[in-house]
Amino acid sequence: MDHRFLIVWDGECGFCRRAVDWFMRHDREHQFRATPFQDAPDSRLTPAQRTRAERAVLVVTPEGRYRSAGRAVLFALEQIGWHPWLARLGQNKPFVWLVELGYWLVARNRPRLSKLLFRGRSGCQRCG
Repeated sequence: MDHRFLIVWDGECGFCRRAVDWFMRHDREHQFRATPFQDAPDSRLTPAQRTRAERAVLVVTPEGRYRSAGRAVLFALEQIGWHPWLARLGQNKPFVWLVELGYWLVARNRPRLSKLLFRGRSGCQRCG
């Protein structure tokens, strides 16, 4: 059994792929394994988790617990030591509400943000 955290993301989204690539480069202790939800093993995801992963990034623990969307991002950043104090602060109310709002805005504007951040290429088959 793999004892790493599992990041599940939308494999058809270039923006998501680039974000996961950045994250994995910063995971110096190799605590995470990343897989698109389209390829995720059924043994690691419940049907509810798979459905959720179609709409937001998930982090699944080896015990099967999961976080999604902004909370998943905060958890993952804290685990790899990327400004952990900021990630911990962001997990508390009212900050977590702002993080979730920010995640929602980014998720709904992936094509625009991808073009802005990645030199005119959306790279996102799912969102245009």
